Amino acid sequence: MSTDVPGSANAAGLETVLVGVGGRDDARVDALVDAIRAVAGPSDATVVIAHVFDTDSYRDAVERLLDTEGGDIGPDELAARMSVTREISDRLEADSIDCEPRATTGTSGEGVVSLAEDVDADLVIVGGRQRSPTGKAIFGSTAQEVMLNAPCPVTFVRAGD
Repeated sequence: MSTDVPGSANAAGLETVLVGVGGRDDARVDALVDAIRAVAGPSDATVVIAHVFDTDSYRDAVERLLDTEGGDIGPDELAARMSVTREISDRLEADSIDCEPRATTGTSGEGVVSLAEDVDADLVIVGGRQRSPTGKAIFGSTAQEVMLNAPCPVTFVRAGD
């Protein structure tokens, strides 16, 4: 039985979960999807899949698509076409979890924080790689940037790669 009241936050207090992804997250899709399902599924939250492009990768991706399709493409549409975004979206939609792609350019950490602020995220999920026992005390620069500056709690998902 749901205790949700129309127009209010859901029972878990999560309305929007933002997951930050990039070109190197293909190896972390399973771990990210499991983490998203665990929080967004029960809370019926919307998942924003945030793809952050650096200036060069954005330009390269747009040129590749325009060479094959012509026309114009916006950042959010470009994010929706990235393989990691499509994979996560397809899996979440199969579980009836609402999701939407978003994109920005800049450094990964700053981009995720900016999008989290823009969508008023209640939780941010970011992935990182497996580290040595010594390296476990240190997160990658993107994850560290997000954890220190996000406007909400952050879940770090580690996957061996």
